[in-house]
Amino acid sequence: MRCSSSPRWAGRCGSRAWTGGRSPRGWTCPSSWARCCCCPSSRGRGTRALAGRGGLALVAALAVFAATAVASWFHDPHQIAGELPRAPIAAAADGAVPAGEWHAYGRTAAGQRHAPLAQITPGNVENLQLAWHYRTGDVRGQPGDPEETTFQATPLKIGERLFLCTPHQSVVALDATTGAQAWRRDLGLPKGLALQHLTCRGLSYQASSSAPECPSKLFMPTADGRLLALDPATGKSCSSFGGGRGEIDLWAGMPNHRPGAYYSTSPVVVTQKLVIVGGTVLDNVSTREQSGVIRAYDIETGALVWNWDSARPDDTAPLAAGQTYTPNSPNSWSISSVDEALGMVYVPMGNQPPDQWGGNRSEAVERFSSSVVALDLATGRVRWSFQTVHHDLWDYDVPAQPSLVDLEIGGTRVPALVQPTKQGELFVLDRRTGVPVHPVREDPVPQGAAAGDRTAPTQPRSAVSFDPPALTESAMWGATMFDQLMCRIAFRKLRYEGRYTPPSTQGTLVYPGNFGVFNWGGVAVDPQRQSLFATPTMLAFVSQLVPRSDDTALLVQGGQRPQDSLPALNENFGAPFAVKLSAFTSPLGIPCQQPPWGFVAGVDLVTGKTAWMHRNGTVRDLAPVPLPLRMGVPNLGGPLLTASGLAFLSGTLDYYLRAYDATTGREIWKARLPAGGQATPMSYTGADGRQYVVAVAGGHGSLGTKAGDHVMAWALPK
Repeated sequence: MRCSSSPRWAGRCGSRAWTGGRSPRGWTCPSSWARCCCCPSSRGRGTRALAGRGGLALVAALAVFAATAVASWFHDPHQIAGELPRAPIAAAADGAVPAGEWHAYGRTAAGQRHAPLAQITPGNVENLQLAWHYRTGDVRGQPGDPEETTFQATPLKIGERLFLCTPHQSVVALDATTGAQAWRRDLGLPKGLALQHLTCRGLSYQASSSAPECPSKLFMPTADGRLLALDPATGKSCSSFGGGRGEIDLWAGMPNHRPGAYYSTSPVVVTQKLVIVGGTVLDNVSTREQSGVIRAYDIETGALVWNWDSARPDDTAPLAAGQTYTPNSPNSWSISSVDEALGMVYVPMGNQPPDQWGGNRSEAVERFSSSVVALDLATGRVRWSFQTVHHDLWDYDVPAQPSLVDLEIGGTRVPALVQPTKQGELFVLDRRTGVPVHPVREDPVPQGAAAGDRTAPTQPRSAVSFDPPALTESAMWGATMFDQLMCRIAFRKLRYEGRYTPPSTQGTLVYPGNFGVFNWGGVAVDPQRQSLFATPTMLAFVSQLVPRSDDTALLVQGGQRPQDSLPALNENFGAPFAVKLSAFTSPLGIPCQQPPWGFVAGVDLVTGKTAWMHRNGTVRDLAPVPLPLRMGVPNLGGPLLTASGLAFLSGTLDYYLRAYDATTGREIWKARLPAGGQATPMSYTGADGRQYVVAVAGGHGSLGTKAGDHVMAWALPK
């Protein structure tokens, strides 16, 4: 799953719950945030009724508890104060993309999310002004929208234009300096798609080639399983791609055809000769889903060049007519990276549905699940693979794009890959071989899987890790002593023996949860300072297996499954267990673990040490009363780094674009957003010579952040 299929965190008070897909759903707060977080008023009759000695003792106890609770909001047990190197260590090698442009989701195929621009600095960032503001007109809430209809796009900047996509599958070109619309292509969607997600994170770009038509191309994957090639100048289809259609059908060779059940929400990979496509399948619905095959197509014609099916990893020749790929094999829904000089594409892999029970997984499935896999660009064959979780039973699929960076370690240049994971590990690998650059050890983990399943005896742990300390009963937290007590009771009832406690029919506490310490936003890497900017989130979840005896009863959602109904999330038809997933929250809907829940952090990639770490974000937009308490809130969206030593982030659950001093992590500027900013900012140079920072504010359906259609750019005054 991308984020999780678990209940909504206690953000917006009310009873509306998240449904569907890979993001937390169901956390609710039945009263106002003030009542969730503060003791009720003690004035009037309530005080008089407690006038006896017992009443006074209770009032005193409540007062002490309230003081302790408020103090806990400002206590940060994870705080690390320090600095990263200020002076560049190595020269940036980034000649493939002009400094003022942004050609891929992570700016380049290396996925660093680093802009080599220095006009905006820690010294002048406070002078940033809104330069332009574009509205797409595409907002969730249309008939048939899944709740996880999300605007997560990071625009491309090519020449003098920006290019982006919207949730309902429109492609838009803007003037990068003014924000004026140059063209728009509305691709449309068939009705009745069985979608868990309706989103588009971004487009992909092929630079100029010798082709007479469309010498350069934009590639757009659609929610109904197509891949389109568009002319950046006009938005028209490139007819030379896909046999005159300007598109290819990603359902070709796919088993278990069900429109909307397979598609790509992430940008495809582009090389000089190939366009490489992964895709997402429905999570925790059944054991009869589509294939997670990775396919490479000729970038000019769209002809299939190779396919890598993880269940048949050595057979990469194009699939013959009439054959199909392996059903229900592990998929890659996130973003891949490429090193064309080494001839490899690096693919972050998920696991085979169902996520929380793996008793029927084959040896081939086990080999590549929850791994980063390096495939040969020419043949599609595996060059190496590194597994981040063995026999994954926690939905710890690899969620983020690998970031490629060359490190100078001990006087030796090492071409490295940094892979963030949901469980908080940052695996730093030699991208030539997959061998760890910083040590990885195998730690013993809890045993005792559900009936018919097994548990791996050990799990890998990196020397570079944001794995939070194990939860304890004393760490249970609440707005009042009563819901803290309920959290302690719940803690005692759940099975919990630390990280990797297996799912159970009793109910297992999973920490960190499958929202992820890191998710699809990944990290930002500075190739000059050889450091990274990270946004760890630490939330606990509950996973409970529900035995099932047939494929008709809705054990999680209740009732019988109508024929031809939309996907029934977490029912796991065909498996021996359905699964109930929830956030670990108090009766008031607040996380049972004490805050902070979200951070920013800086890591020295040469030493592998975390130089600084601070809680990040406020609860201002999580309550009807705007209380700007900096408790540290979750983040969903990626960070941006610039050559001047600035980091930008918009993905926190309060509505701000923030700038930080990347050396110390200190927040030094913020701008208010009109909606949730669950996307990754980017930066470029306009025709007027100014450096711009762009953020998309469209909200996130599953997170409950405010919906919008905003694309906003900031720059220094002229």
